[in-house]
Amino acid sequence: MQRIGVIGAGQMGSGIAQVCAAGGLDVRLVDVADDVLKRSRDLIEHNLGRLVARGKLSGDEVQAAMARISVGTDYAVFGDCDLVIEAATENEEVKREIFKQLVPHLNADALIATNTSSISITRLAASTDRPGRFVGMHFMNPVPVMQLVELIRGIQTEQDTFAAVRELAVRLGKTVSVAEDFPAFIVNRILLPMINEAVYTLYEGVGSVESIDTALKLGANHPMGPLELADFIGLDTCLAIMHVLYDGLADSKYRPCPLLVKYVEAGWLGRKTDRGFYDYGGETPVPTR
Repeated sequence: MQRIGVIGAGQMGSGIAQVCAAGGLDVRLVDVADDVLKRSRDLIEHNLGRLVARGKLSGDEVQAAMARISVGTDYAVFGDCDLVIEAATENEEVKREIFKQLVPHLNADALIATNTSSISITRLAASTDRPGRFVGMHFMNPVPVMQLVELIRGIQTEQDTFAAVRELAVRLGKTVSVAEDFPAFIVNRILLPMINEAVYTLYEGVGSVESIDTALKLGANHPMGPLELADFIGLDTCLAIMHVLYDGLADSKYRPCPLLVKYVEAGWLGRKTDRGFYDYGGETPVPTR
């Protein structure tokens, strides 16, 4: 593989584009708006610049990596790509519509990967013209820092497809964990119920935001408390994954906490809106509850 397409220039898509370009691959990054793409390029260049400051890359390597990234709003740029990675919002209808628009522009041999963190690979693959060439490739956030990639086969995924994408992940310096195609796979099947339970613990008055996060950081040796982590992930994304678990497994233990629902309804989505379980408007985050 040499040419990689990335759909979505948000935090995840930008991170995927960065690690691919830094790994010597040509990247076509597409989003719906030019201003989003400009912010993405600026973010990637800033992040690569930090690696220069730490002695991880040279200035010439940064320039070469940035030159390998082209951006646009038209899926036609994916015509010569070996693999296109979808990294749009965690919404099945949105992803299906993306694949509907994407497939007419692909060459016959191109592979498709989705960065979904919870949605059925089998269902998404079935919405394309090449379910055998479709795979789940779930990067962790932030992509340039986190070592893990979850690889998930749909029931139709061909072994050659899986092997090629696994080889790419290793080439990018990632460690692969193979998951079966069940709701939320491995990481979020375990992580999101923990976060949801932390929200229930807050909702029921067992502890404050600060108490809960301190307890898990010091009592379980977690680098970040569950409510702080929820803000980092995005409360809307947390809620979407809990809905996938609850709907897909029909078990009441996956019922989203009503307080999580209320925060999302209020538009308090975490760091990206400057307010979630913490208020990020000042120099130091302040608990909102």
